[in-house]
Amino acid sequence: MAKQLGFLVDTEKCIGCFSCEMACKNEYQTEVKPRWRRVYQLREASLPYPERNFISLACHHCADPACLKVCPVGAYSKREDGIVLHDHARCIGCRLCTMACPYGAPQYNEKERRVEKCNLCYQKIDRNEEPACVAACPVGALQLIRDLNSFPEPSTVKELPGFPDITITRPSIRFVPPRAGVQMRRDV
Repeated sequence: MAKQLGFLVDTEKCIGCFSCEMACKNEYQTEVKPRWRRVYQLREASLPYPERNFISLACHHCADPACLKVCPVGAYSKREDGIVLHDHARCIGCRLCTMACPYGAPQYNEKERRVEKCNLCYQKIDRNEEPACVAACPVGALQLIRDLNSFPEPSTVKELPGFPDITITRPSIRFVPPRAGVQMRRDV
């Protein structure tokens, strides 16, 4: 089985500080929009208990990427380590990939009239460094999984409530799901 890099998002650790988003913007000097990485607050209604949790998402570098399948000019490719790359120069801005991706990862840049997305900092990966978003996380909520096929963490899940059907593209992401908080009480 081929190697597959991926992300681990720990919803218990993420504090919604947006450091990962800012690190991505700083690394690639991108415009305000599109945002290759986005931090969301999980909807309380989707959780079995009231709690404030955040989640950081970007391209999931899927095992079976829909973006790659629908691109009419072959602007997408998949490396042996599972990173899905987008060739900005080949892109014609047709937006088929934005419609095909169930996670909204490829985003249209109005100014450049082309699509863009996370490339998992493949240049850093090739130098055995962490992606900018992972390195910037101050609490370790975002981590790189070096090989998803041998990732042994049993306390993780493949999807969270509200996440699109994972059987479509088999996203390379795992989550540490939110857990019910413990209410502390000090006796008077």
